[in-house]
Amino acid sequence: MSSHTRTVFDADLSGLRSEVLEMGALVRQSVNAASKALTDWDLDLAKGQIVLDPAIDSMQRKIENRAVETIARRQPVAVDLRELVSALHIACDLERIGDLAKSICKRVSMIDSAPPATLLEGIRRVSSQVIHQLQLALDSYDSRDAAAAFGVWSPDKDIDAAHASLLRELLTHMMEDPRNIAFCAHLLFCSKNLERMGDRTTNIAESVHYMVTGHRLKGDRPKADDLSFLRPPTSEWRALNSV
Repeated sequence: MSSHTRTVFDADLSGLRSEVLEMGALVRQSVNAASKALTDWDLDLAKGQIVLDPAIDSMQRKIENRAVETIARRQPVAVDLRELVSALHIACDLERIGDLAKSICKRVSMIDSAPPATLLEGIRRVSSQVIHQLQLALDSYDSRDAAAAFGVWSPDKDIDAAHASLLRELLTHMMEDPRNIAFCAHLLFCSKNLERMGDRTTNIAESVHYMVTGHRLKGDRPKADDLSFLRPPTSEWRALNSV
C-alpha cells in the first residue's frame, strides 16, 4: 500500500471510528433518558426518546455502508480488517441497546401511576451500572485499550446481581398484594432490558479486545444472576411444609 493510499485509508478508519463513537454517545444518552423517564415517570421524555430512535438506526446503516465500502475498496488485512469488522459488530450491539432503551420508554406509557420509590431505587442501581459500563466500553474502543475492554467484560456479573436483587423485590411486592402485579410486571421487563444491555455492552468489550489483540476472550462470561429462588420447591421442601 503506497503512502498516499495508506493516508487515505487511515482517514477512512478515523472517520469510521468517529461515527461509531458518535453513535455510542447517542445510545448512551438514550439509555440514560430511558432510565430517567422510568424512574421519574416522565411520559414526555419517554415519547421524545421513542421518536429519536430512527436516528440511531440511521447511524448504524451509515457505519455499515462505510465499513463494507472500505473493505471492498481497500481489501485490508490483519489489524485493519479487524477494526472494520469490529466496527460492524459494535454498531450492531449499539443499535440493539438503543432498541432496548426504546422498549423501556414504551413501558413507561403503559404504567398507570408512579411505582413505589423502593422499587425505582432498584431500577436506578441497575441502570447506573449499565450506563457506566457502556461508557467504559466506548472509552476502551476510542483508546484501543484491550486491558480496559477486559475490565468491562469481567464486572458484567455486577449488573446480573443487581437485576436478580430487583427481581426478588418485585416478586415480593406481587405476592404481598395482587394489585401490584401490573406495574411490577412492567418493571420486571424494564430490568430485564437493562440486564440485556449489560450483555450487549460486554459484547462491545469483546469486540474491542479482539480488534486490538487479534484474540477472543476465552472462557465463559462471568455471571452472577442467582435466580435459584425461582425454582419450584423440592419434594423434601414440600414434605416438610405439608406437616
